[in-house]
Parts: sequence; structure tokens; C-alpha cells
Amino acid sequence: MKQELSFDELKDKVIAIDAYNTIYQFLSIIRQPDGTPLTDSKGRVTSHLSGLLYRTTNLLNYGAIPVFVFDGIPPTLKSKTIAARISRREKAMEEWKSAQEKGMLEEARTHAMASTRITKEVVSSAKELLGHMGMPFIQAPGEGEAQAAYLVENGLAYASASQDYDSFLFGAELVIRNVTITGRRKLPGKNVFINVKPEKILLKDLLSKFGIDRNQLIWAGMMIGTDFNDGIKGVGPKTALKITKESHTLEDVQNALRSKYNVCIEDAEEVERIFMQPDVKKINGSEFHKLLTDAMLNKEGLIGFMCNEHGFSEERVEKMAELLSTAKKEKKQKDINSWL
Repeated sequence: MKQELSFDELKDKVIAIDAYNTIYQFLSIIRQPDGTPLTDSKGRVTSHLSGLLYRTTNLLNYGAIPVFVFDGIPPTLKSKTIAARISRREKAMEEWKSAQEKGMLEEARTHAMASTRITKEVVSSAKELLGHMGMPFIQAPGEGEAQAAYLVENGLAYASASQDYDSFLFGAELVIRNVTITGRRKLPGKNVFINVKPEKILLKDLLSKFGIDRNQLIWAGMMIGTDFNDGIKGVGPKTALKITKESHTLEDVQNALRSKYNVCIEDAEEVERIFMQPDVKKINGSEFHKLLTDAMLNKEGLIGFMCNEHGFSEERVEKMAELLSTAKKEKKQKDINSWL
């Protein structure tokens, strides 16, 4: 089902990147040995800025056309998930500090990664950096994954780039993973390194493998648990798939759960609606064309923001600026309509 992805396949392809998911990966991975994130002289976190500048520039130089999609206001049903994540991160923060005090660097780094959170300041600085880089981005009204899936479904983007499998529940026809975190990675808590390679998964292949349709995939996801509802205790992937394949409607699923577990999925219709009819920004081809062409590199602004404001190496940032400039000049020589 998963297929290894060559970066050559992304040449001249628009990739809708789940911005929050990608930034979270950068904040988690780009840290010092004890888990401390990169910061500037004022103590502001800059791990995400490093990742966005260097990894995105590399992706652009492979010939891909990244478009970052930022989350908007989450559905009300996500509040419980958000609260649980905050609680887990606060606990991880305490364990991180404790491990640091004991000099347990490996354990400290693991807890530090689990404490990762995206603040308003992180999002604001990420958008400012992307603006200087000339990287187009979209502010979604709701879930970024849903907006990315919309772009793919409407032929505006080739694929949605995210580590989150919920992308399929939103209808993303092609999801690519690991495109911004490719390389050698150490497994948390183990002295083991793995090679993380880009991969792609087609929704049609996923559905074909399990012998279900997208509606049924959503029902299975709801039974296991999503960002918008708790799963059913005692129901794992195999049981969820079995119930799903025996059901023709969401009510059939609910009846099966009542009969076997004396429980049902809470807010089932609303959760299904979130995935099937998500809140997205409607964009037509000409509007998307304008979004891509209006994004211009601001070399002076980029160097000022990264070096003067956040203390990055001027030599390295200038090198990235030149690579960005070269890549964008090459893109201008082609008809952007052929990308859409």
C-alpha cells in the first residue's frame, strides 16, 4: 500500500503541505541533545524557522512547488482532544525538567519532544518567514488537512503532505509522507537509527485493500477514535473493519455497537459531517494561479528576519536565498498553468 516516493516524481508538482503538522515535526526533532529547542538571543524558539528555511528550500530545489496550509478555527468537537493534548504536554514538560536535573539526556530529549506545542508566536513567525521566502500559503477556515484535501480533489495540488492519516478521512486522494523530514533518524529511547524515506499512499489503494468505501473508512476511524470523538473501548482496527464491512449506514454501525458493547459513537452524525463536508476555503484555478505567482522572494527581508532578528548565520542564510532565487527563476521560465 505504501510506495517509496522519488523526489523526481514531485518535479513541477504543487504539494499542499499541512503547515501545523510540519511545524510540529520541526519543533519536535530540531533540538539540542537534552531536548532544548533552538532559540535566539531573546529566548524565542527558532527550531521551526530552521526547518522551514532549509528543508523547504531543498524541496523547492527538487522541483516541487510547496503551498503551506495553516489550520483555522477547530470544530467545537475537537476541544476535548485539545484539552487532553495540553494535559499530556504539561506532564511531559515536568518529566523533561526532572530528567534534565538528573542528567538523563536521552530521557530528557524524549520527554521534550512529547512536550512540543505550537504557539501563536510560532505560527506568526512561520508565516513571516514563508512570506520572505516567497512561499505561498493558505489560511484555512477550519482544519488544514481538509483544505489540503480540497486542493488535491479539485486538481489544484498533486498531493497532500502530512504525517497524519486523518488526511484520508478528509478525502485526500494522494498523501505523501516524510518529504520534509527525510534522512537518518534516531528512534526515541533507543540507540537505533533508521533511514526515513519519502513515501506515498493513494486513497483508492487504501480503500481497495480493505474492501470499503470512504464513508466506511470514516466509520472505522470513528470507532477507533479521531480528533473529534473518543473511540469505542475494546474496539481495535480489526473489529472496527469487521463492523464497518457488515454495515451499510452509520446507523447500522451504531446498532452493532449497541448490541455488542452497549455503547455507541457520540456525536456520530456531526463527526461524519466534519469529514465529509469540512469547512474549507473555496478557491478556483485563477485564484490559485495568482496565489502562486504573487509569492515573491524578498532576499533582504529574509536575511534581516533570520540573521538580524533571530541570529542565524548570515553566510548560510545567504546561500539559501541564492538557492531560492535560482529555483524561482527556473520556475518563471515555465508556464505555471502546466502545474495546475
